[in-house]
Amino acid sequence: MTTTTAPRHPEASVVADFNHNGFTIIRDAISEDLRQQLLRAAKRLLASDITQGRDRGGDGKDGFRGCLALDHAFLHLLANPNTLPTLVELLSFNLHLLSAHLIALPSGPPKTTRTPNRPGWHRDMYGVAADLGLASTPRMAIKVAYYLTPVTPDCGVTMFLPGSHLIAQPATIPDGAIDPEGAITPAITGTDAVLFENRTWHASGVNLSGAPRIALMMQYGYRWLQPVDDPYTELRADQSLSEIEQQLLGAPDRNPDGSLAKGKGAEPLRAWPAISPSDQTDAPRP
Repeated sequence: MTTTTAPRHPEASVVADFNHNGFTIIRDAISEDLRQQLLRAAKRLLASDITQGRDRGGDGKDGFRGCLALDHAFLHLLANPNTLPTLVELLSFNLHLLSAHLIALPSGPPKTTRTPNRPGWHRDMYGVAADLGLASTPRMAIKVAYYLTPVTPDCGVTMFLPGSHLIAQPATIPDGAIDPEGAITPAITGTDAVLFENRTWHASGVNLSGAPRIALMMQYGYRWLQPVDDPYTELRADQSLSEIEQQLLGAPDRNPDGSLAKGKGAEPLRAWPAISPSDQTDAPRP
């Protein structure tokens, strides 16, 4: 799948904002037409009886893991030229997709009832922190969140605690409260994307809009990390996919004849014109 959109080079202010807060906003990351196309695809899946990758919660949530394999409309976001260069700047070119998670957050109880005993604040990749400890957990992955249904003040957009990616302990929630002091809901529109890293403390907002809040969370991380989604083996057989999309879907380090090509699996992104020479490093970012 190709795009005629010119890649958007990382903006210094966006990168600085991310490094300072642990999250940032990329404005106009998708068009309104694409957003509506993705919303139609999301609603088709949610209305179906498909069980592959289905992710239902006891609190009324519904969704799918690995949704790129279930509806190819979502492939438009895989190598989004408005967000991918910033991901490379913040991590490295040695990336692949860890998860494509479609989430439908219901409106009304029980999910709308957050209590001090059930505040919902967490970091992603909890297994890393459990194994390495909070103080030793590095930046390893970044999620790109797209909100497909109307963004309103009461729709339950994800909340964040600025700067929490740099703290070495859980976010502190005052007695009797449900949110830590300083927590915010980013001011976004439906065509914006929110980027946040694995160490940033966040929680689902409260949805009182009267309709499900549908979002798509695309998580990218280093190629040596195990994806959460099932392997996209069949999807990678699609000849219309670009080499960058093949890399992001987990193409191995191989030559055309099948022999080992050690260290060359990230060549498509390394050679991408959108990536400047200063970005050509596989060293983890702050």
